[in-house]
Amino acid sequence: MTIRLSKIEDIPNIMAIIDDAKAYLASQNIDQWQNGYPNSKQVKNDILKNESYVVVNDEDQIIATSMFTTNSEPTYKIIDGNWIIDESLNYGVIHRMAIKKEFRKFGLATFMFHEFHSLLLEKKIESLKIDTHEDNLGMQSLMKKLGYKYCGVIYTSYNAKRLAFEKVISK
Repeated sequence: MTIRLSKIEDIPNIMAIIDDAKAYLASQNIDQWQNGYPNSKQVKNDILKNESYVVVNDEDQIIATSMFTTNSEPTYKIIDGNWIIDESLNYGVIHRMAIKKEFRKFGLATFMFHEFHSLLLEKKIESLKIDTHEDNLGMQSLMKKLGYKYCGVIYTSYNAKRLAFEKVISK
């Protein structure tokens, strides 16, 4: 299993995974990703900015996807709470993480987090910030298990409330 930057030709496979994740969230009565986001235009934009990643298994099948960047997230400037590492310093951000339904519960999200932590260490960036829906207990549980700390509430560009977490990355 490897992680790599996504390519334009990966968009249909990425969107199939995201669409399945949307259905999964809806089945859990979580209204995250139920308003047309994320969409193929967003994924294409992530790819063009080298911020879209896929996990590929030994059969060269795309089994997970995530957006990861070290560019600051505009919606993180205002938080009802406090970041651990000042928001003005460089940090990593994860958005749009999803796993193909047949491969859930195999540790792929943890694998992606660890890969992104390694990329941050290489760049000498010591913080990874992420947000999630308040009803997305699965993601919250994973983040806490990985050592992320709850920092407060942020609001998306479309004014949706999200719980914000951060981890200080060290060797």
